[in-house]
Amino acid sequence: MSKFKDKVIIITGAASGIGRALSEELSRKGAILIMADIHKDGLRQLASTLAVGDGRSETAYLDVSRAEEVQALIDKVITEYGRLDYIFNNAGIAIAGEVRDLNIDHWRRIIDVNLWGVIHGASAAYSAMVKQGFGHIINTASLAGLVGSPTMTPYATTKFAVVGLSTSLRAEAEAFGVNVSVVCPGFIQTGIFDAATYIHSSQKDLLAMLPFKPMNVNEAARIILRGVARNKAVIVFPFYGRLIWWLQRVHNSLTKPLARKTIKDFRKLRTESKAKGNS
Repeated sequence: MSKFKDKVIIITGAASGIGRALSEELSRKGAILIMADIHKDGLRQLASTLAVGDGRSETAYLDVSRAEEVQALIDKVITEYGRLDYIFNNAGIAIAGEVRDLNIDHWRRIIDVNLWGVIHGASAAYSAMVKQGFGHIINTASLAGLVGSPTMTPYATTKFAVVGLSTSLRAEAEAFGVNVSVVCPGFIQTGIFDAATYIHSSQKDLLAMLPFKPMNVNEAARIILRGVARNKAVIVFPFYGRLIWWLQRVHNSLTKPLARKTIKDFRKLRTESKAKGNS
């Protein structure tokens, strides 16, 4: 029997990418799903794919940057189902560009979603799970939250914070029967690059720079769920991600060549015409 069968699960950022793949995989495993996102069209498409409204799954409009909306959703789920077994705080956005070209609004926007969104979900779920004496919080970070990512510094900043939140809370939560995991994938075939903000760059340029082939998102979802089922603290994949993380821990100078190459390649693409005309 699947560990997730009949479990009550909230997934944020469920309309696309990893969130959607998790929703589809967990639906096959017999979970009771509450799939939340700010993108209504994506939710409608997801609803048409899954048997939403059958008592096993439902969709919910949610802006994770608003604490009151996150709290209201969690309260509603617990009222209706009597418990919350898992929450996947997965919603996130990306901004690509050098720090010298960013303004404070870029920083605020990504922190509101990628960090505050996770804090809102983790905090509200944790309070409920402590009271019920069980539960599992899964926060989506990134390999960028373990080793950094030049040209995506705001993104990496939020993901480092999510790793710190997750590993610290895990130690606090253990005594209350609550598990906490953080997911740190490498490059995955998701829609995050489609929806990203590009500063003096383009999606085509950034994709061309990727040093590794992106992993299939459905395979990524299966790896994540295996890690969650095993209650792993930090779920890092694929292999090159684990290798880079290991090199970083052995000595951070070992990952400098990759970082230098990234920024060097980016600056070759960042022409003056782009710098003046693309914001």
